[in-house]
Amino acid sequence: MNFLYSIAAFIVAIGILVTIHEFGHYWVAKKLGVKVLKFSVGFGKPLWSTRRGPDQTEYILAAIPLGGYVKMLGESETDAEELAPQEKDRAFSSQPVWARALIAVAGPLANFLLAIVLYWFTYMAGVPDVKPVVDFVQPDSIAAKAGFSAGDRLLNVDGEAVDGWEEYRLYLFDKALSHEPVTTEIRDSQGRRKTLLLDFSGLPGTERTPGFLEKELGLYVWHPQISPVIGTVVEGEPAARAGIRPGQTVLSIDGQPVRGWNDLVALIGPKANQTVSVRLSGADGAVETVEIKPAEKTVNGQSLGRIGIGPAPLAFPEELKTSLHYGPLQAAGKAVRQVWRMSAMTLKVLGKMLTQEVSPKQISGPLTIAQYAGQSAQGGLEHFVLFLALISISLGVLNLLPIPVLDGGHLLYYAIEAIKGEPLSEKVMLWGQQLGILALVGLMTLAFYNDITRLIH
Repeated sequence: MNFLYSIAAFIVAIGILVTIHEFGHYWVAKKLGVKVLKFSVGFGKPLWSTRRGPDQTEYILAAIPLGGYVKMLGESETDAEELAPQEKDRAFSSQPVWARALIAVAGPLANFLLAIVLYWFTYMAGVPDVKPVVDFVQPDSIAAKAGFSAGDRLLNVDGEAVDGWEEYRLYLFDKALSHEPVTTEIRDSQGRRKTLLLDFSGLPGTERTPGFLEKELGLYVWHPQISPVIGTVVEGEPAARAGIRPGQTVLSIDGQPVRGWNDLVALIGPKANQTVSVRLSGADGAVETVEIKPAEKTVNGQSLGRIGIGPAPLAFPEELKTSLHYGPLQAAGKAVRQVWRMSAMTLKVLGKMLTQEVSPKQISGPLTIAQYAGQSAQGGLEHFVLFLALISISLGVLNLLPIPVLDGGHLLYYAIEAIKGEPLSEKVMLWGQQLGILALVGLMTLAFYNDITRLIH
């Protein structure tokens, strides 16, 4: 069901983003008087098509939902030569270079505009977040050297107020990429205000993971401790065969006391294919001991013991929940800043990959995107909308890269044409297109490889 949910969410997300992107090209082309022949969402065999309007533009919904295109009259010199005289003025190739550039850039701009609108509405509706209270600081980490301690409450970062963890996480990630220091103001557990400096100058490694805040910075968000109360028992697994039931609490394993779920995992993990003694208490207080032989499972490349149980749902304390809620003008300003920051950071990451300062493992393909789409959709409408905004920004930035076959490649051609005073030859553009396709195939191959590696591990 999770797989089907992810696929459905992915198709919806890509469908929305591609439609908006292609509509940008379509709308500007129509406004400039260019005749549009086709507007397709998806590639391959058409699943549905219709013709509309005075130009009888064909609107297509195709089978492969990984892109789309807008076909205009006279897009190539060959097409232009075959045009009827009365239609030459409406051909794409007949337009001045500024008009063609405007049509090319309209797609990515539509994606950026969509992201701004999505962030704007979400900020006005309220973005769920967790108050920026520190739970744990890793010894000898960057955060520890800066002076952070458990219980600290972040107040501002580089002079900007911080209301939730997520906006702080993104800002720090951006600064870490450039190895720039960050000044933070905190209020400690005794109520004293302090100014602390995070120094990223010696940040090692090229991995930048979603767990950056914890793994590389050493700053852990406050979260409730997971109690050793069993919430789910997987049918057919060792725990179910031993008669363990949801609602029971694990007291000890082989005589070792279990205070939290982490203790349970740590004690069961090394015991694959070995019999262990598990002491439990039920909701009625009755205590029993069962013998279980944990099954051997591979987790992140490690062979570990697992008995097929899951924890009971956590109740997150209300006092640590928050919602980032803003008025229309403030929300608009934050939305524009967020899109600008995310776009700049995406370009920065791509640049760091070329210089090998950031690992290419950070590139995600459709499998990972589908997984995140499903998770965000299950998390609620606001999470899915934020996911759409993020992918829309990525799509806009990617299409502006100066790679032939992408919008940025066309813009590069038009810039050369503006300087030379004449367009590039069909032969040169075909050569560039082949190189562009080769680059995209290589990029997609790397993305699929990263996706499969993540799924395996």
